[in-house]
Amino acid sequence: MIEVLLRRLYAPLFFVGFLASALALSDGGVRPLPLAGLLVAAILTSALAERVVPYDRRCNEPHGDRGRDVAHAVVNEAANTVSVLAMPLVVAIVPGGGAWPHGWPTVAQLALAIVVADFGITLAHWGSHRAALLWRFHAVHHSVERLYGFNGLMKHPLHQAFELTAATVPLVLLGMPQHVAWLLTFAVAIQLLLQHSNVDMRVGPLALVWAVAPAHRWHHVAHATEGDVNFGLFTCLWDHLLGTFRPDDPSRRFGPGDFGVADRPDYPRAYRAQMVEPFRVR
Repeated sequence: MIEVLLRRLYAPLFFVGFLASALALSDGGVRPLPLAGLLVAAILTSALAERVVPYDRRCNEPHGDRGRDVAHAVVNEAANTVSVLAMPLVVAIVPGGGAWPHGWPTVAQLALAIVVADFGITLAHWGSHRAALLWRFHAVHHSVERLYGFNGLMKHPLHQAFELTAATVPLVLLGMPQHVAWLLTFAVAIQLLLQHSNVDMRVGPLALVWAVAPAHRWHHVAHATEGDVNFGLFTCLWDHLLGTFRPDDPSRRFGPGDFGVADRPDYPRAYRAQMVEPFRVR
C-alpha cells in the first residue's frame, strides 16, 4: 500500500515540497548556501525513493559513472551560482527591466519565470537535436547509459550556458530580480531530478502536461527517430505545439542498453574526455 501511494504521490510531493521549502527560505531574502543544502537533501531523497520504488533496479547500479556524474553536477551547479551572482551587474547594463511584476507574490513571480524559461529551454533543446554544432555539445548529456535522478545534472557546461542564455535573456530584459533567479535555478535542478528519475512514478493525466520521467525516458532512447521527442523541461506544452510530444506507453519498458547516442556506442565515459569530445574532428 505504501509503495502504491509513493508511486502516485512521489513526483508532486517532491516538486511542491521542495519548492515550498525554498520559498519559505526566501522569506526575507534568498541565500545560496541554504538552497544548496536543500538541493543536497533533494538529491538524497531522490536516491532513496529510487531504491524503494525503482522503475528498473539495474539503473540504480553504477556503470562506472558516479565520479563523472558528481563532477558534472559540481561544475554545472557552480556555474549556475556564478551566473545568478552576476545577475545584478547584467541587469544594470541591459536596457529595459521595467515590465517585471515586482508587486506579485514571490510564488507568482517564480511561476512566471518557470513558464518563460521553459519556453526558451525547450526551443534550445529542440534546436540542439537539429543543429550539428549544438548536438556535439548536447550529446554529452545523451551519452548516459542509465537514467537516474542525479544524472539530470550532467551536461557539457557550454551547452548548459547555451540553454541558460535561451531561458534567461527574456527574463533579464523583463527585469527579473535576483531572488527569483535563485528560486528558478533551484526549480530547474529539482525538475531535472524528477525528469531523469528512476522512480516508478505514476502521475496519471499529468503526464500529458508535466515533463517528468514517464515521458522523458522516450527522449533518451538511443534511436535517432524514436528519441527525437519530448524536449520540454517543465511542461509538455511546447512539445504539443511543435508536434514532438510522445505520451508514455506503460507496455514499453526501458533500461540500460536502451539509452545512449545512437551512432556512438564508443562515446567517452570519463569526465575529461567528455569535455574534449565536442571539439574533436571526426
